This record gives sequence, structure tokens and C-alpha cells, in this order.
Amino acid sequence: MSDITLETFTLKERIIESLKNVFDPEIPVNIYDLGLIYSLEVDEETHAVKIEMTLTSPGCPVAQTFPGTVQDQVLGVAGVSSVSVELIWEPAWTKDRMSEVAKLQLNMF
Repeated sequence: MSDITLETFTLKERIIESLKNVFDPEIPVNIYDLGLIYSLEVDEETHAVKIEMTLTSPGCPVAQTFPGTVQDQVLGVAGVSSVSVELIWEPAWTKDRMSEVAKLQLNMF
């Protein structure tokens, strides 16, 4: 049996793993590896989470609802007390923000 427990990972690490379960509706890659999460702050005392994120384009059809999807996902992480998600457009998202994993998934090397 594994000795790994929830305490093995920091709250921020658990949030990142949770975000990897949310996929861009137009690109089959999770939003974290796609580079859509610009900042992720966790208040260590209150466990409140603040996220700044973007979308691949301002015209994305889920621009109005996607921050709520992200908020709901992160609220499901044990230990999170509240989540604030802000959608920002500067700097604009580019393919350079993608992780190596995402680039491999999309054959972008």
C-alpha cells in the first residue's frame, strides 16, 4: 500500500493537479499545460485561492462561463476555502506558454 496521502502534496500542488482535469473546449489539452493559467496564489492561512487566467482568444465561445468552470473545479479540492477567478487578456496567450507535454500532445515541435 502506498504511503502517499493528501498531506504529501501542498494545497497548491493539489490545485494544479485538479486544473489538469479541465480541458480547453477547442484544443484537446488541459488548461494548465496549455498555459492558460497566468497566476495561482494560495493564502496559506485562509486557503483562499486567486487565479488569473486567459483563453486562447477573446472570441472564445465559453469566455463568459469558463471562469466559473475553473472556479467549481478548484472548489472541489480538499482544503480550499474560496476561489476567485479573473479572466485577463494581457499579455495575450501565445503557443509559447504551452508546456512541453502540451506541445508533444499537439505535435508542435
